[in-house]
Formats: sequence, structure tokens, C-alpha cells
Amino acid sequence: MKRIVILISGRGSNLQSILDAKLDAQIAAVISNNPAARGIDIARSAGVGTAVIDHRAFPDRASFEAVLADKVNSYRPDLLVLAGFMRILTEGFIKRFKNRIMNIHPSLLPAFPGVDTHRRALHEGVRIHGCTVHFVTPDLDHGPIVVQAAVPVLPDDDEERLAARVLEQEHRIYPEAIRWYLDGSLKFDGNRVTVSAGRSAPDAMVCP
Repeated sequence: MKRIVILISGRGSNLQSILDAKLDAQIAAVISNNPAARGIDIARSAGVGTAVIDHRAFPDRASFEAVLADKVNSYRPDLLVLAGFMRILTEGFIKRFKNRIMNIHPSLLPAFPGVDTHRRALHEGVRIHGCTVHFVTPDLDHGPIVVQAAVPVLPDDDEERLAARVLEQEHRIYPEAIRWYLDGSLKFDGNRVTVSAGRSAPDAMVCP
């Protein structure tokens, strides 16, 4: 059985959706850089082992990542899943787990990388917004895209309403993307990922 390690920093809503999906894999551990992350309690309630590596206890990013990478590697993961992990990973860390780090971002990449995506989408007046599952590369929020889900931006939307609509699709597509990885449906072709299996959400545009 393949093994997954999940990195979190906060509430753990995507973590919960992954646990609820009952994937054919072992969630080997949930690791947080934030001792107060609510997702830690979610993992423990599900019987998943947890670890906390507080980045604030280290003098610099390199020393934090060295400990984090060794901890992750100790679980022998086939896939490292970022589920609201709010730390930018350096090139050295990413290369150590090349093509094995998956992330979900709350925008239709390459639009709106970084933070405050919903505010920026509203400010720019876009008509369609959404979320993207992608593999992590050294370039921030840029890497081979696995799947995207799009939702309409409605005239009376504020950040909270738009974020909630996007989050619903995050919870839908992230477990599915992980499932595709686990069953061998994802193939790398340069900076592209092809998917040999997939299904569409009925209330969103999803590709593939």
C-alpha cells in the first residue's frame, strides 16, 4: 500500500476531505509547522500519527527544512501532500521529493499565484475563479497542473462567499487528484501531466 504524508498549517479542511475520501493508501503522518493548527486534532481523531516542527524554533529556513525533510523522509512517503501548508519550500527540499509533492491553490493558475487570491480576483473583475491541483516546482505556485475546477464569480460576491464556493471544489478535486496519483493514472510529459482517468463535478467546470 502506498504511503502519504500530509503537511498542514491551519484548520485542516482539505485534510478532512482527504481523510473522508477513504483513499487506498496509508496516511503515514500529518506534520504541521504550527503547534496550534486545528488540523492536528482532526488527524489525531482519525487515528493518524502527527508531528509538529515549529518553523519559529529555527534560526533560518534552511535549518527548518533540513529537519522537516528528514522527518518526512522517515515515513517513506510515495506522495507528499500540501494541505494548507503556509510555508514556501526551497529548491533543495523540492528536488529531494521531485514529482512527489502535490499542492492545491485557490485560483486558476497561472492566474493569481501567492496569497489573497479571492480579493484579487474580485478586484480584477474576473467572471470565473477556481482552484488548481498541481505538482510543486521551485517556482512559486507554478508546476504541472493535474486538475482545475472553475466556479462563477457572482455580482454580489464578497471574499467570504467566493472563498466558500471555491473551497467546496477544493474538497472535491484534491482527493480525486491524489487517487489518480495512487492508481497510476498520472503521467508526466515535461511541464504537463496527462490523466488517463477522471470524472467531472456536476456543478462546476472541471478539466479534466
